[in-house]
Amino acid sequence: MTLTLSQTNPASEQRETHVKAALKFFEQARQQADSGMISEAGSLILKGLAQERRAKATGPQVLQLIKPRA
Repeated sequence: MTLTLSQTNPASEQRETHVKAALKFFEQARQQADSGMISEAGSLILKGLAQERRAKATGPQVLQLIKPRA
């Protein structure tokens, strides 16, 4: 039995997309903070951190792959 994937490498592409989005939010946050808009900068930092979390969670998950013995 062979297993083929319909997409080339979606996990790495998604990870890269999330990392780029995070960097974009962090740059926007820096600009907002420089202009004195601290609350908006904080909100953008939180959005950037959420994108970083998504980047780390992207890919195959191995939860419940190994079943415990009864």
